[in-house]
Amino acid sequence: MSHLDTVELASILEDTNDRTIIIDVREPEEYNEAHIPGVPLIPMGEIPNYMNELDKSRAYVFVCRSGQRSFNVAKYFQQLGFREVHNYAGGMLDWDGEIASGPENIMQQFDPQKLERS
Repeated sequence: MSHLDTVELASILEDTNDRTIIIDVREPEEYNEAHIPGVPLIPMGEIPNYMNELDKSRAYVFVCRSGQRSFNVAKYFQQLGFREVHNYAGGMLDWDGEIASGPENIMQQFDPQKLERS
């Protein structure tokens, strides 16, 4: 597992050919207040409900407020055999890019299209 900084995460977000899946693992209230545009929310406590649906061959980056919850989710993914997992180490506290608010992309049932960046 690697820990990404803001520059590395921004680079992934800007690269339209990069198929890395970025998931915000905070709570809905936190996400509604401020999130990275287009990034879906799957709260940390709901992640186990989706594990059988997620593609182990894809790369994943997890985002939370400070980097701790996302680190725990990344470790969980590694334990389940996902090979390319990354933690956004600074979390939303360090994010200095574009911000959106509201319930833009909250995953309430599994939809693989909601994981893809457009």
